[in-house]
This record gives sequence, structure tokens and C-alpha cells, in this order.
Amino acid sequence: MTTSPSPAEPDRNDFDARAATWDDDPTKVLRARAIADAIAREAPLAPSMDALEYGAGTGLVGFMLRPRLAGVTLADLSDGMLAIAAGKIAAAGDPHMRAIKLDLLAEALPERRYDIVFSAMTLHHIPDTRAILRRFRDVLREPGFLCIADLDTEDGSFHGEGFDGHLGFDRTVLAAMARDAGFASVRFVTAYEMKKDVAGVERTFPIFLMVAKT
Repeated sequence: MTTSPSPAEPDRNDFDARAATWDDDPTKVLRARAIADAIAREAPLAPSMDALEYGAGTGLVGFMLRPRLAGVTLADLSDGMLAIAAGKIAAAGDPHMRAIKLDLLAEALPERRYDIVFSAMTLHHIPDTRAILRRFRDVLREPGFLCIADLDTEDGSFHGEGFDGHLGFDRTVLAAMARDAGFASVRFVTAYEMKKDVAGVERTFPIFLMVAKT
């Protein structure tokens, strides 16, 4: 689930270490299911659409949406996560899924274009929000859809001390950034409310789904 260079390097190593047991965590599976269901409700998925999941990790959301799409490319920077995703693709015997290492901020745009890009709990790890939104716009066909699931603005409790990413996002500010990146329409729904123990107290962290259309 890591996608950004330099500041995210320690995160990348952490994701590598956690990859083998990532899918064993019922909390992560439940969250992925809620996000996948929200995308399926809010975006006009069709069996003709080619999708890119950015910051895919092991591909939990991508596999959940695969039956509704023509194909899914799972992109991440973590070699450990990609190895698990590739193993799942091989086990499924699906010729229309692939796992690739891709950093849209550091590399040239891939030749392939997509009908939909979706990303779950990844944006807050990427330092330059405006730049990645522009790259998402560039990699989409016309018309195309971007679906981003991430945290509403929070006080830093979600990751705890030492986290140097974004502390969630203000929906109004993020919508303005998406429009500046070239998206014609942007709307939000709450996809999930995640419960998490913080210093012995159960906290609720809303997770939004932003749907932007080119």
C-alpha cells in the first residue's frame, strides 16, 4: 500500500514485512470490502472497463471488484505486497489481472490507459497530493473515473507518533485539488467508519470515497 518515494521508504520496508499476513487481518478485509462495495455503488462499473488499483498492496479491493471489470492492474511499490498479489493472481489463473511495480510520481506514464483508477488508504502516504491527482488524470481515458478512499482529517491518532504523511483530508480542499487537476465533477460519500483502539480508547475514523469524473 505504499506508493511514494523518499519520505515513504521506511513505510515501504514495513509493508514488505507485513505483506505475508496482511490478508489475515479481518479488520483490513472488512475495510476493503466496505470500500469495494462503495465503489461498486457510486461508480458506473462495467464489464468493458480496464482498471488500475494504485497502492494496491495485496490487491484486496481489486480482487473484490474484479468480477465487475474487464481487467485489473494492481500497482504498488512494495515488493512484498506485489509478490503476494502475483501469487493470488497465479492461483486464480486470471489472464486479465497483473501486478506491477509503479510509481506515477517518479516514472514516465505507462503506455496503457485506464477507464477507472481506484486507490484505498494510499493517498495519505503520498507527499504531493496535487501532483498525484494530475497523474491519475493523465493515466485515465476519456471519459474516466477516479475513486479515492481515505481518511477524513484527523488529529494524528490513526497512525500515531512518528507518522510523517497526511493526517487525513478535508473533503472540500481535496475536491478543489481534483478539479484543479482536470476532473470535471467530484463528489464524496462516507464509505466506512473504522473503529480503532487509541491509548485504550475506541476511536471512530470516517473513511470517505471521492468519485471524480474526467
